[in-house]
Amino acid sequence: MPEARRGHLAMLLFSALVAGSFSLGGQVANEIAPTALNAVRFALSAAVVGAVIGLRGGWTATAAALAAPWRYGILGGFFALYFVTMFEGLKTAPPVSAAAVFTLTPVMSGVFGYVLLRQMMGARIWLALGLGAAGALWVIFRADLTALMAFEIGRGEAIFFWGCMAHAAYTPMVRVLNRGEPILSFTFWTLTATALIIGVLGWRDIAATDWGTLRPLVWVTLAYTGVAASSMTVFLVQFASMRLPSSKVMAYTYLTPSWVLMWELALGQPVPPLLVLAGVGLTIAALALLLKD
Repeated sequence: MPEARRGHLAMLLFSALVAGSFSLGGQVANEIAPTALNAVRFALSAAVVGAVIGLRGGWTATAAALAAPWRYGILGGFFALYFVTMFEGLKTAPPVSAAAVFTLTPVMSGVFGYVLLRQMMGARIWLALGLGAAGALWVIFRADLTALMAFEIGRGEAIFFWGCMAHAAYTPMVRVLNRGEPILSFTFWTLTATALIIGVLGWRDIAATDWGTLRPLVWVTLAYTGVAASSMTVFLVQFASMRLPSSKVMAYTYLTPSWVLMWELALGQPVPPLLVLAGVGLTIAALALLLKD
């Protein structure tokens, strides 16, 4: 299979897995501090990837990949900002709306890709990014033209926007900072750095959390986000980033609102009005334009 196609398949799976964290996170965001949840999830994620490395006998390469550890501090910092603001934003932002904010990352990723890697984008790419951004804004403002014209952004969406900017910078930075290390090793140290950063900054929240009284759904969310929406997605993004331009990697974020809708239906949550769903349709059209060669 061509390397580019493998990158596309990786990002298709990425978009589906990420969507689950929006829906599950929206249901437990007010029950546990974002730093406490994310410190545990990333420690779990690092442990999972470390176990895979151990089973494959790859610890020698992983130890060698620790050269210039400051690189993982940068990537971990971007990830920490993204995930903590995501769960902080989900305290007030509906999952579909938060997912729509996430679809703004391709525009920002395209800019970072040009600044860091000089990856050029043609008129069709910019048209697609603009179309996707329009669809995202339509969902974020709940199809309310008055709110759109006044640019009244909800608090949760505004908080999460800064995290999405960090995520957009993360994608091209993988190429900038990777020195040929195996993807699994690179992923392990990135996850470890993220867990350490969040753990140090959020130790008070971790200590204050009454872990024994958390309801089962919180533990399900922790397990899902730790394994599927962290260790797997970090690996998938790094895998795809080495095979596709930054704009095409992040193009798959346009599928996230659609996947979130499916997750919401599966979890028995109400679906946004039809007029709001028109914005989701625009993001899908943007994806089609971005993936066209």
